[in-house]
Amino acid sequence: MDFVANWLAFTPIFAVPLIAAALGLILSERAGVLNLGVEGMMLCSALAAVVAMIEFDGLIVVSLIFAILTGSLLAFVFGFFVIVLRTNQVITGITFVFLGSGLTGLLGVPWTSKAIPGIERLHIPLLTELPFIGKILFGQDPVVYLMVVLVVVVGRFLFHTRTGLRLRAVGQNPEAADADGINVELYRLFAVTAGGALIGLAGGYLALAAAKIFVFDMTQGRGWIAVALVIFARWMPWRAVFGGLLFGGIEALIPRIKASGLVVPQYFLEMTPYAATLIVLVYAAYRLRAGQDAPKSLGIPYVRQDRH
Repeated sequence: MDFVANWLAFTPIFAVPLIAAALGLILSERAGVLNLGVEGMMLCSALAAVVAMIEFDGLIVVSLIFAILTGSLLAFVFGFFVIVLRTNQVITGITFVFLGSGLTGLLGVPWTSKAIPGIERLHIPLLTELPFIGKILFGQDPVVYLMVVLVVVVGRFLFHTRTGLRLRAVGQNPEAADADGINVELYRLFAVTAGGALIGLAGGYLALAAAKIFVFDMTQGRGWIAVALVIFARWMPWRAVFGGLLFGGIEALIPRIKASGLVVPQYFLEMTPYAATLIVLVYAAYRLRAGQDAPKSLGIPYVRQDRH
């Protein structure tokens, strides 16, 4: 029981970066913009959080703000390229992956491999000490509880507000949205930038809570897993929570298995999250028909002059 309790207690730490990045991608893709640069944006945000943590004497809030601003800035630049200049979204996204890796490798040397205090878990008297469920439900850090709020807020925004309806209309049928007086480019740029803020939060949390250190390429494919998670979630925020907990649970299980002394090949354990990603994608394509739920104009640039 202790093994299971510890595993479930640490699952949210690994799940939050995936859920936050997936929420950011859902915002962007609901508006019709495919952002494959999430891996690079998370890396830069992770570095920004660690730099702020070291330079501002361990102020968690300031560090997270730096991470969010970094993600927003990179996403805005990405959005400017693909929305205003209408560059290819796939190629531009992949370019941002390498840009993030290169920038952090170039600028991050002074702050690399330096341990930081990071985000501490909450301790609620009596509740945290409850058998089994205490650490799982009442012993998480504040960002875990904030993520629950963000999932609700993003869901309500997309499906219960006029702005969210217009944003989804831009992703479904930009020509009709434009004819109705909606500024397609503005809405798409807003969605990408807001999504970048959540991606920045994902990168910052990864460095401040999950790793408590910055090392080169520390995201290790989590950005790509977030892309797959969006497809699995069928572009629905609440479904992204279940997918994030699934992948986070797999990641949290790996160090537990190593610590337990079970003889399992190291490389088999390390490939498990990516194997699970493939399985989930196949399942989504075959059983959930995820493609039918994708925004109709996803990845397609809009040129107003072409409107019929």
